[in-house]
Amino acid sequence: MTTLDPQFMYMILILPSLFGLTLIGEGMNKLIHEEWSGVISIIFGVIFVGMVIFAYLFFSSYLASKAV
Repeated sequence: MTTLDPQFMYMILILPSLFGLTLIGEGMNKLIHEEWSGVISIIFGVIFVGMVIFAYLFFSSYLASKAV
């Protein structure tokens, strides 16, 4: 039985985390230019990055349990 390679897991999580950071950056840019819709982008970016962190913790604990 093969397990999921940790490098593959990191690759899966890189693009979504960059997307979340892009949302946060876009929201900050909007706030600098006094557009209050930037708050929504920041909120969604933080939620998205939070989901990526949760997925990382879930998959890393899954890999640790399969290694035993």
